[in-house]
Amino acid sequence: MESVSQRFLRYVSFDTQSDEFSETCPSTAKQLALGRALVEEMQSMGIEDATMDENGYVYGTVPGDPALPTIGLIAHMDTAPDCSGADIKASTVLYEGGDILLNPEKGITMHSKEYESLANHVGKHLIVTDGTTLLGADNKAGIAEILTAAQTLLNANEKHATLKIGFTPDEEIGRGADLFNVTGFGADYAYTVDGGALGELEYENFNAAGAKVVFHGLNIHPGSAKNKMVNSQYIAMEYQALLPVHQRPEATEGYEGFIHLTDMEGCEETSTLRYIIRDHDMEKFLQKKAILQSAADYLNTKYGAGTVELAVKDSYFNMREKIEPCMYIIDRAAKAMKAVGIQPKAVPIRGGTDGARLSFMGLPCPNLCTGGENFHGRFEYIPVEDMEAVVNLLVRILTDF
Repeated sequence: MESVSQRFLRYVSFDTQSDEFSETCPSTAKQLALGRALVEEMQSMGIEDATMDENGYVYGTVPGDPALPTIGLIAHMDTAPDCSGADIKASTVLYEGGDILLNPEKGITMHSKEYESLANHVGKHLIVTDGTTLLGADNKAGIAEILTAAQTLLNANEKHATLKIGFTPDEEIGRGADLFNVTGFGADYAYTVDGGALGELEYENFNAAGAKVVFHGLNIHPGSAKNKMVNSQYIAMEYQALLPVHQRPEATEGYEGFIHLTDMEGCEETSTLRYIIRDHDMEKFLQKKAILQSAADYLNTKYGAGTVELAVKDSYFNMREKIEPCMYIIDRAAKAMKAVGIQPKAVPIRGGTDGARLSFMGLPCPNLCTGGENFHGRFEYIPVEDMEAVVNLLVRILTDF
């Protein structure tokens, strides 16, 4: 049977970066290439109903004991727009401590002082990049772990729950659950396998929204602009200066939320700022949105109505309220972790997951670890041994009845 690391290294050869500015689903056609390959692989494993729908969602079933619950495992196929996912050059190194030279030609080194999590993995085999792209463990590691667990179930003559498999596009841009067929999926509950370090068990996440702020000015030739020009870029900078410094991501941790400026563009006539708003607490989440509105109202009063246009769109909400009534699914995961030698660590997600949206769509869906570290960047890595441990965890969840 192919190992989980071999599967993973095959999957990272697919460039599946999503595009937040695209309006199609999936947002990039290249995600479909991986989806088709996964369907072919699943069918060759014996998952007869494996299919990809018209929106790029991949589904399949490993039938089990009908007297047991039907459990879903879900991962996403896309990688983050933050860093290139093309032409990934992955390698496996036995980590013996200290720094890791990723790219001798370009002098790119992962320094242990900057990436303290390395100290937890001395003696393990780390899959790393060459320092020029992300790795794609977020979330191709989850796909590899799910399909390796499925293969284990198919090969074993052991009673197990029916497994429903779901692989989604566009999770990294907040759309992974948009067109997920919850009814057709047919699981009683599910887990996304989309977390980080080994042992992470997550059922709390941010409430999330995105904001687009457009600033309108008046462009006059600078030679005759006195008392006439209204530079939209200055108003945009003034808007940003009105927002609380202590609510930026670099000043927050744990359960503290933030307002984060993600990108900006502009000229004298029109400028645009885009933000993401995050908080675990709904009241504080609403307060953050009110801060953005208050700043817009102030500048519209100062410069005239219509100078600032603010549009806020909610992305997802904290799944905790949907998971708390069915905490037995958290208890099952924690028990399975302990049974395979993993110490469970319940931590709040400082981000989002398809499971948050799916939980509000009627499918309770907390998040499990994959073992990966440093997601969304050039220094992403994952220990082979931790991937193998996650496979054992998934099998245990499906068989321990």
